[in-house]
Amino acid sequence: MNKERRRFLIWRYVTFFLLISFVVTSSFLLFFNSMQIDSTVLAQNAVLTFGNILFLSFFCCLAEWVLRKITVDKPIRQIREATRRLTEGDLSARIDTSSFRVFSEDFNGIAEDFNLMAEELSSTNTLRTDFVSNVSHELKTPLAVIRNYAKLMQSGDLTDAQRMEYAQGIDRATQRMTALITNILKMNKLENQQISPKVQEYDLTEQVAECLLSFDDQMERKQLELECEMDERILVSADPELLTLVWNNLLSNAVKFTPDGGTVCVSVRCENEWAVVSVKDTGCGMDRETGKHIFDKFFQGDTSHATEGNGLGLALVKRVVDLTGGQIQVQSEVGKGSNFTVKIRGRAA
Repeated sequence: MNKERRRFLIWRYVTFFLLISFVVTSSFLLFFNSMQIDSTVLAQNAVLTFGNILFLSFFCCLAEWVLRKITVDKPIRQIREATRRLTEGDLSARIDTSSFRVFSEDFNGIAEDFNLMAEELSSTNTLRTDFVSNVSHELKTPLAVIRNYAKLMQSGDLTDAQRMEYAQGIDRATQRMTALITNILKMNKLENQQISPKVQEYDLTEQVAECLLSFDDQMERKQLELECEMDERILVSADPELLTLVWNNLLSNAVKFTPDGGTVCVSVRCENEWAVVSVKDTGCGMDRETGKHIFDKFFQGDTSHATEGNGLGLALVKRVVDLTGGQIQVQSEVGKGSNFTVKIRGRAA
């Protein structure tokens, strides 16, 4: 037992002794003031009374020590041990609260908060591991394409057409890697709140129309029919650069997943205090289970188009919409297409 512990126990014993002595002395004074008792008898019983006080002080100190061991020291020891394991990297460290739930309700609350924190850290670590794994996989594919085409281009008997084909393959792979890295950086900044939205009032209808124009060539190549229904002027207060990211991702997915000869429908309208943008396609659609994870990072419901994206587009869309204070919903049916609807605070001009 260390000096601090011994000093503490001695101090507790003295405290109990003084308290009991005060109570006993006060009681005797009140009791004996109303009685005629010989002073010899009082002197004879004083030693016995003093011994009883010493015993009661020791008993109270012992009882308090045992109670403290059960209700304070034991929970603290468990919490410290779990904390030590967690700081050493053991994310499975948990505190068993069943042993002191009855005696230490406050410690039980601390233990439950600790277990919740440990669960969150464990989930974060799992997400980080999955993130690294997914990024590695996404980078590995275009790197393999670049390497294969580079080897083929080293051949001396290539025609100009073959050389152009391989060069275009390398260019597409590098574009995919660039898009992946760009999206990762954007996602990281959004999640760490390193991007401060530059809010300004502007015409949402004009912005969506400009985004549509950038997909003209792709829609023409696939012979897609475009149906538009837009109110003339809808004003919103938001960061135009971030919302451009939303519309470009939604339109890109609509074009990508709609088969040749299909239809893409875009509407921009005002409903009460909301500006509502809807992007609908006649593509492959998705089932309910896929819809639950559509905004998860690196999730790709349709693997047949996996080489055309990296699974970060809709995750970015969801993060931007949340940051803007808006809402996003998706309705989809397998074989009939998907309809993404974004609501942002706005007004008709």
